[in-house]
Amino acid sequence: MNIPAVLGLLVAAYLIGSVPTALWVGKWFFGLDIREHGSGNSGATNTFRVLGKRPGSVVMAIDVFKGWAATSLATVMLNQGAIQAGHLLYFQLTCGVLAVVGHIYPIYAGFRGGKGVATVLGMMLAIAPGTVGVCILVFLAVLLLFRYVSLSSMAAGVAFALLQLLPPFRPDNSLLLVFGFVLAGLLIYTHRANIERLRAGTESRVPLFGRK
Repeated sequence: MNIPAVLGLLVAAYLIGSVPTALWVGKWFFGLDIREHGSGNSGATNTFRVLGKRPGSVVMAIDVFKGWAATSLATVMLNQGAIQAGHLLYFQLTCGVLAVVGHIYPIYAGFRGGKGVATVLGMMLAIAPGTVGVCILVFLAVLLLFRYVSLSSMAAGVAFALLQLLPPFRPDNSLLLVFGFVLAGLLIYTHRANIERLRAGTESRVPLFGRK
């Protein structure tokens, strides 16, 4: 194992995740700090809530790409001979988690970020694209039905964990199965305030097809 190369790429994974997309989009194009509006989070959900569907879609797409790019650094390590093929999944998960940590605690934005849902999506897209493809359909279906990004995110996370129990989606490495359930639990935990608002009927809906 090439320790210096591995450490450098792990730091790079965190720095990629730290790019504060929502904060920069809000400041550069709308002249506001997204963290001072809506839920106070610097993420795609709050961008949808405060700035609308177009900026929210841009932020979500970039945040997904952050997770995918950071996780894909593990493949770079493998191709450069820095790690062994049998260790690929472990480094994919490590790079992806570091990107999510960077999104939640971005060094470029005073360590005040978002919840990391879109970045997690990109991370898992790099690891299990087939399973994530179905989860994206679940996300879109729930979003179209209820127009709650938070509910859609939690539904997609739970779907990822449950899908891996089915033979067509069952991973070769049981670590990914365990990680899927941990991830689903974390998504629900980090959305506990949203769950309270959903119960109270005060959670903000995102406008779709011109609907308010």
